[in-house]
Amino acid sequence: MPIDPEELAPGKKQPGIVLGEDLAALSAHELEKRIAALEGEIARCREAIVARGATRSAADAFFKR
Repeated sequence: MPIDPEELAPGKKQPGIVLGEDLAALSAHELEKRIAALEGEIARCREAIVARGATRSAADAFFKR
């Protein structure tokens, strides 16, 4: 099977977790890895929310809202 050069392009994200995809073909180990990846992404999102809140608070304080 030939390699698609688009797959090797720098900066191109490889397909990751697709929400809602069929889980029947995944092993227990793969499901555990998937959960760990999702928990990591949840933590990253929560950190971004906190950072946005801090930025908002700083702006509110500056403009005395």
